Amino acid sequence: MKFIVAGHTAVTATEFVELALGTPLDLWLGPDGGESEEERAARMDAARDILADDPSLSDRVSRVAVEAIEAFAPGLFDVTPLNRPTARRRARFGKGAAA
Repeated sequence: MKFIVAGHTAVTATEFVELALGTPLDLWLGPDGGESEEERAARMDAARDILADDPSLSDRVSRVAVEAIEAFAPGLFDVTPLNRPTARRRARFGKGAAA
């Protein structure tokens, strides 16, 4: 199946997300191989600048993230509350013990 976003054909899921957002994923997630503190600070500054220039981007990012979770991991939304263990109450006896 071909995905065409803004006139470009996305071959992989990563390309599709990058075309949909208009930014590379590494900008938001960081590189796979790790990064120095300086590189991280520069990446975060660039991300903040992009968000300041395009306030609707955070809505698009959220929408793409939710759609990806629904498509690839629908079980994440199946939440089952855990039962809390009830505290057992000890029987209270009167002041004296029966002999």
